[in-house]
Amino acid sequence: MSLLLLASLEAILGIPEWIGFIFVFILGACIGSFLNVVIYRVPNEKSLLTPSKCPNCDKSIKFYHNIPILGWLMLGGKCANCNEPIAWRYPAVELLTALVFCLVYWQIGLTPYLPVALAFVAAMLALIFIDAEHMILPNVITYPMFVIALVVRVLYPLVFTDVNYFSDTTYAPISSLQGWPPWAVSLAGALFGALIGGGSLWLVGAIWKALRGVDAMGLGDVKLLFGIGALLGWRLTILTIFIGAFTGAIAGVALISRQKDKDLQTQIPFGIFLGIGSIVAMLFGDKMIAWYLAKFM
Repeated sequence: MSLLLLASLEAILGIPEWIGFIFVFILGACIGSFLNVVIYRVPNEKSLLTPSKCPNCDKSIKFYHNIPILGWLMLGGKCANCNEPIAWRYPAVELLTALVFCLVYWQIGLTPYLPVALAFVAAMLALIFIDAEHMILPNVITYPMFVIALVVRVLYPLVFTDVNYFSDTTYAPISSLQGWPPWAVSLAGALFGALIGGGSLWLVGAIWKALRGVDAMGLGDVKLLFGIGALLGWRLTILTIFIGAFTGAIAGVALISRQKDKDLQTQIPFGIFLGIGSIVAMLFGDKMIAWYLAKFM
């Protein structure tokens, strides 16, 4: 659908498709620059509205030094005032966000769902880097994400009546509600997806704590999955958990193998892998599930 839409836009406006990718790349880099602010300030409970300053010398950063990716390269990776190194994370987040935005645009195209998908991956990238550094998933991000997901699930069926952007509504048990208004079916799918995502992870954590007496995971992961489940629905949320558990297990084994004392209680920020899994599930999940069912069922 997206390729046909892009082709029609090119035919009508005479704009080559690669122009769209350049625009999305630049947009992603700019959003990535803002995500750097979120990643640094939110865990430290600092305002997002104050001008950017060097964390070492506290001097304001000139606007042209804040140009995504290029600003870091122009400065040679060092502060213009104190000459202290600027963390590689800043251009890395900007470049990664730009590339992921292009991937989203390639998969979804210039459709009404594109802003939702871009906002979702931006939130996931911020949470991935925050969890990696601080091992927390801030409520100031996870709570609004859940609420916004519910709003999207109600609003889109009301406004865009000719396209169903939420595949979970076509599968049981949500498909049994097809006599309901489309927005109600979509909302039911969102709530069921949130229950499957956040509820299942909470249950696993509760069972683990009862058996072992230690927390298997924090409530931040549960809150994150409420938001993921509400937007993506139960099928893609289960896939998110599977991808997260699989990649997390690989990372855990690699980390433990490098330790001298082989501590099996080593904590790994699971939000990183849930974030990665959710992006993969949103972009490729339906195709992955269809391939698996065709191959093994």
